[in-house]
Amino acid sequence: MELRQLEYFVAVAAEMSFSRAATRAHVVQSALSTSVAKLERELEVQLFDRSRQQISLTAAGERFRSHALDVLHTARAAAESVQEFRGTLSGTVEFGSLIAFGPLDVAAALGQFHRENPHVRLRLHLSQSGASAYLSALTEGSLDLALVSVPERLPPSLDMRLLFEEPMVYVCRAQDMPTAATPVDLTDLATAELVGFPPNFGLRRLMDDAFHAVGVQSRTPYEVPAGFAAIAELVRNGLGTTFMPASEADRFPDLRSYPLAQQVTWQVYLASPPAVRMTPAGTRLADTLLAAAAATPAQRRVPGRRP
Repeated sequence: MELRQLEYFVAVAAEMSFSRAATRAHVVQSALSTSVAKLERELEVQLFDRSRQQISLTAAGERFRSHALDVLHTARAAAESVQEFRGTLSGTVEFGSLIAFGPLDVAAALGQFHRENPHVRLRLHLSQSGASAYLSALTEGSLDLALVSVPERLPPSLDMRLLFEEPMVYVCRAQDMPTAATPVDLTDLATAELVGFPPNFGLRRLMDDAFHAVGVQSRTPYEVPAGFAAIAELVRNGLGTTFMPASEADRFPDLRSYPLAQQVTWQVYLASPPAVRMTPAGTRLADTLLAAAAATPAQRRVPGRRP
């Protein structure tokens, strides 16, 4: 059994797709499939159920995955433990990102990290099922760090440090609400057609919960699993109105934004394993992101802390 076989198995288990796993592992699909099949023959057990259109882990595969992750994490920790003797920081950081970063200049922070640590490989992940999916990946060890927007839970096994928080605002075309920028009551928007993220995204859940708290249900016929630029374009063309964090709304001066009568706050956390489980490279990237958050203008952020 080779570490590469375990890496390919873990990639398929995470993606539940051989093609996506091959892309993630930077290998041709035939080589990855052959490696996983060889692993199953060596173990004399089937790890994946391939009988349906969507593959799934067998009971044996579920049990094997947790041990495979432990082995990969230990091997990686062993390799990175001797970095100080090489005189340079190296390794790989698996980083779960968000579609939007609000007031935090994540690209600048990542660029700074790369310039200061050119031998560290940074791999970015963008979940299509909402950033809360990162929490389980952090717990099992397939991610090192992640930005998490409005998490449903704060797992005690992870460090959750608040990077910033800021108010949500209502955004529309100037002709849609030509009056002064007075606060908008959510109860007045019960019949509004909204443009927003899919239901499993943190910002969508945040606004759905805010509507529910005032006893009404929002209507979001236009769901966009992309950034705010795509949402703004739909609003600009009259397909609906939307909600954005204040700093994101500032990026679209041609649209009009209004404060909300009910305060709704967007929060973004830096999620990571406890310090004892962090790799040196992961710790360095976390420090870079925390420093960038601390440098964000005070009216747009809250210093990092553990709730």
